[in-house]
Amino acid sequence: MDGKTDDNSLLSSGTAKKRLGSYLLKYGVPLVISVGLCWLLFHNEDINPAKMWNIIRRDCDFRWIGLNIFFGIMAQVFRAARWQIQLRALGIRPSFGQLVLSILGTYSVNLVFPRLGEVWRTGYIANREKAPFTTVFGSMVADRLADTVAVFILLLLTFIPAGTQLKAYLGQDGGMLSKLLDLLGSPLLWGAFIATLVVCIWLFVRYPEQKIIKRIKGIWSGLWKGFAVIVKMRGKGLWLCYTVLLWGSYITALYCAFLSFPLTAEMMARYGIAALAVCFVFTSISMGVPSNGGIGPYQWAMMFGITLFSSGISGLTREYALTFANMLMGVQTLVLIMQGLLTFGCIALSKRHK
Repeated sequence: MDGKTDDNSLLSSGTAKKRLGSYLLKYGVPLVISVGLCWLLFHNEDINPAKMWNIIRRDCDFRWIGLNIFFGIMAQVFRAARWQIQLRALGIRPSFGQLVLSILGTYSVNLVFPRLGEVWRTGYIANREKAPFTTVFGSMVADRLADTVAVFILLLLTFIPAGTQLKAYLGQDGGMLSKLLDLLGSPLLWGAFIATLVVCIWLFVRYPEQKIIKRIKGIWSGLWKGFAVIVKMRGKGLWLCYTVLLWGSYITALYCAFLSFPLTAEMMARYGIAALAVCFVFTSISMGVPSNGGIGPYQWAMMFGITLFSSGISGLTREYALTFANMLMGVQTLVLIMQGLLTFGCIALSKRHK
């Protein structure tokens, strides 16, 4: 009897350690990344928080920041409208208000628990509509994949107006551009990718009856159902229209933010769409780094983008660029907190009313 008790204790201990490790990996690593990048940003004698605050008080026109917030929220509303088209094609018909709340809540949850926001919004809609989780999740994956494709297209288009600045920057510091091209053309990299793909296919063909293989196939089937609906759904034209409006709102929001400071406004007047495109693409890519709401990677990306176009603009220093990036991230974080309070307050009232 004691032996069984000891075995159960060991099993429970092992399960607890696995859970702890999983939690640390999911939430600890992004937090460390955010804190570490923020520490690197401010661990410099030239970076003075008091000076940053003085720059904000002296230069920032908060009317433009108000417009930045407005267009940022409109982008989330257009995202909800786009997702509604996908869900209706799957026979799932949540109200538009529920979808807006799910989108607003997603970003607020990601601020605390990175990457959990997408799972939360899937669970929220699936639970409200009594729909299969994997199907709703598949539609969400399609929604995010559409964003990835949009960012990739914007990245390619960015090289048209801003190719000169990017090549000049990457060409310095020991030939960063040539190193990057060498890495992408490495036979070792592509060989490892192909070998991994072949092994995965062989496992699925050789052991189709294994529980884990069946489970992966079941999950994949649900995901594919939600994802493939984009190809055959009605309203594809409207879906594309919402996609353009969504990303147009994000770009307009950043444009308004640049106009809120005189030196970044001068950068826009001198370099125009090239500066806007580079900073937008870099900050969009930075949001893919696991961190709490993009805190840390976002400022680095914004500062890097502005630095590319600071030549010839007196006063547009690294400190000024970082001040702008920190102010913008601070405003976005505050808005996400307000969104979270509004979202979960509305959900709680809705449940109480029912």
